[in-house]
Amino acid sequence: MRGAAGCFSTPLFLSFLFLVACTVATSPAEPAPMPVEPDAEAPADPVAGPEIDAAPETSIEAPELADCYGALKQGGLIICPAMPGSLVELGEMRLIAGASGTVQYGLPRTMPEEIDILRGNVTTTLTIAPRNDELRVVPGFDCDKVDARTPAQKAHAADSWEKKQTGFSLFYPGRGALDGFILPADARPSSPFGPTRQYIGVSKTNGQPCESMSVHQGFDLATPVGTPVYAPAAGTVTLADPDLYYEGGTIFLDHGQGLLSVFMHLSEVDVAAGDHVERGAMIAKSGNTGRSTGPHLHWAVKWRNPDTDNRGGDYYIDPALLLELPVAD
Repeated sequence: MRGAAGCFSTPLFLSFLFLVACTVATSPAEPAPMPVEPDAEAPADPVAGPEIDAAPETSIEAPELADCYGALKQGGLIICPAMPGSLVELGEMRLIAGASGTVQYGLPRTMPEEIDILRGNVTTTLTIAPRNDELRVVPGFDCDKVDARTPAQKAHAADSWEKKQTGFSLFYPGRGALDGFILPADARPSSPFGPTRQYIGVSKTNGQPCESMSVHQGFDLATPVGTPVYAPAAGTVTLADPDLYYEGGTIFLDHGQGLLSVFMHLSEVDVAAGDHVERGAMIAKSGNTGRSTGPHLHWAVKWRNPDTDNRGGDYYIDPALLLELPVAD
């Protein structure tokens, strides 16, 4: 198992206990219902059981849940302890706590700098640090290298798009960021998450100028071709393909709790869809495939709302901020 790596300081976070308590009360006029253990999934149809005497009248004070914590910056992640099956409201986002006893909410890159969190009847407010992403101009852009122009290229791009949608739609149980993340390769960062890139170039086909703008949604590592790539956290593979049109060799790794790592431009893919891997396991080798402009590992993390089938609201968060979370032994 590899240790934690990264070039970011690790803040001190609160440890927490997951405690579940309930209050059971009865009155002479009406017997108390049987307590039901909350579950992350909908229960099966109820089956009648033997009659059980009502519990004696008592009152148990519910303990306070541990504070929410995480990488509290735009593009980061909030982790909130909560009773499994309970509703947690984070601003306008409504999430159901999973079997791990948490909800894990990826913070949009442009979210407000404060967020109200409601658990039960208790509201807390967290301050979210702002980003200061820059604009980068990339001259000498090869338009023909990126655009799908020929019928074969367009068919390849369309087939790749279908494969990616399938990979994004699959969810597996997992602990998400509870055990922390490590760098997926022994390499220095070369391009951060967040900057807006303005590409300026000329088409070699027709001599026409071209220009496009996009936000860099990943965290690039400067890796020579063939550098081992490791799972930054435990997860299940939802896509493993050696030749997507734009991404080249690609792996999707679902960590659970809505978090999914994307690895692009790989020269070798060493896992298959459905494989479960532990943190630190080798899954691939880096490369320069797809529409890459040079050898490197592109690592992205997408947060997907696990409580909806609508994938249109999913978005990428900053992988570097996940490296600041505490790493379990």
